[in-house]
Amino acid sequence: MTAPDFTDVTEMAGEEISPEQLFRLANRYYWAGDFADGKDVIEVACGTGPGLGYLAERTKSLKAGDFSEAMVDQVVAHYGDRVECMQFDAQAMPFDDNSADLILIFEALYYVPSAEAFVAECKRVLRPSGQVLVSNANPDLFDFNPSPHSFTYHGVTGLAALFGSAGFETQFWGSTPLAKVGLKQKILRPVKKFVVSSGLMPKSMAGKRLLKRLVFGEPVRMPAEVSAGMVETETPNPLPADRPDTDHKVIYCAARLPDGAA
Repeated sequence: MTAPDFTDVTEMAGEEISPEQLFRLANRYYWAGDFADGKDVIEVACGTGPGLGYLAERTKSLKAGDFSEAMVDQVVAHYGDRVECMQFDAQAMPFDDNSADLILIFEALYYVPSAEAFVAECKRVLRPSGQVLVSNANPDLFDFNPSPHSFTYHGVTGLAALFGSAGFETQFWGSTPLAKVGLKQKILRPVKKFVVSSGLMPKSMAGKRLLKRLVFGEPVRMPAEVSAGMVETETPNPLPADRPDTDHKVIYCAARLPDGAA
């Protein structure tokens, strides 16, 4: 069976996305920026690289890559020699032991066949006190809709167990609180649950655009690069690590290696 190139489930530069998607996209990189300042950073599963320009301005060094050759080609075409990008599998990263301070994987961990293999690779590549930042759609919401090509989604407790078993210490935050979403979204959540559970939800990005237009309103264009001030900056809410979260659409996780653990 041919491996997917993920272009059918990835927001591509120039395509229509909802204002909320843009908000979420930009804010996960704004959140990561403070962790990345002055560090040697790797972004795994970078997609078309919308956050790479923003990160490159803050990091000591930045490397990136994706499993999809089509994604890597888009990154190279846009950034040229501004960012080093290559094709690789998150389960077997082409980096030396103890060579990075920070690894990012945003909205992609669930596409990795073995999350455990990815975490083991992070532990190998990171220096002592190094960190992994994860942004995941929250699978603990009652109307959660898994993406095609996905394997396992991890919420707060799943991420705590995944990284904790490898010796990482974890912290969590919630992004895009449900309490602040529009009235139309709140009303339509039970409808979405029915559509998902009935198998009627479109699988491709193209098929979902009409539904998103109905729920979120007029779309915006997906930018090739995130920039500071592009959208309002959100302060994510700290979350306890011992229980599922049902109040936010997105989960942020910072998993840190203790000193001398790498």
